[in-house]
Amino acid sequence: MHIRITALLSFLALLAGCDQRKSSSDWFSLFNGKSLTGWHLQKEKGQHGTGGHWGVTPDGLLFGEQGPAGSGNGGLLLTDETFGEFEFEVSLRPDWGPCSGIFLRSNERGEGWQVYVDHHDHGNVGHVRLETKPYSVPFRPYGFTRTDPNDPTSLKMDPDSRAANWPAGVYEKNCTAEEWLAAWKPQDWNRMKIRCTGKGKFPVIEVWINDLKVCRFNAATTTQPKFDKDKAAKVVSPAGSIGLQVHGGKSWPNGARVFWKDLRVRKL
Repeated sequence: MHIRITALLSFLALLAGCDQRKSSSDWFSLFNGKSLTGWHLQKEKGQHGTGGHWGVTPDGLLFGEQGPAGSGNGGLLLTDETFGEFEFEVSLRPDWGPCSGIFLRSNERGEGWQVYVDHHDHGNVGHVRLETKPYSVPFRPYGFTRTDPNDPTSLKMDPDSRAANWPAGVYEKNCTAEEWLAAWKPQDWNRMKIRCTGKGKFPVIEVWINDLKVCRFNAATTTQPKFDKDKAAKVVSPAGSIGLQVHGGKSWPNGARVFWKDLRVRKL
């Protein structure tokens, strides 16, 4: 009997020491603060470039910028692992001027569903876009701009003219512009949580910023007049990498960066 109990205890200890990533309910880190292990540049050239420049600062922050700086070459840094249904958390601190984003279910060209991180005049952080070269659609209800060009904290909200005639139901949940402005910290770290569910090609995407629920977007039922589900079905996938974006082109300020830390995910 003693031998059996000892064997059982040993077996339970072995289970306790197994890789915790095998449990879908457990969070695991996507960034070790030292290197880009677990990440890679997109493997195929996309509409924003070949990937941009990514690195780690001496104090352990992940950063992205155009590569070389000011060249117009951007792109995505992608997770080696792919995800379909998941929750993702990250802290972000963008300089003023970058056009960035977090991509969900991305392919190797850097195409997928995007959560905006456009930290510039007429920008938006936290809403959704379908971003592929063959077919793209913005779901951007409003943005922000500076009242003082020299002060990136002097933000005011402005509506997006493309959303002027939207019917009800583009988003299942959408915070007001005033709520967003009260939650966002322009020159500080902001905590973002993204929940992506839906087993088919059309996800439900929920976004929180600093505990404010910014939106709940259902790609299967959205009423956005410009969105064509048949076209979307040809360019999206039910799973893919999580990606961090550096936008291509000359609008990205020379030397500007977006900083990221505390990246973690759990599969659902």
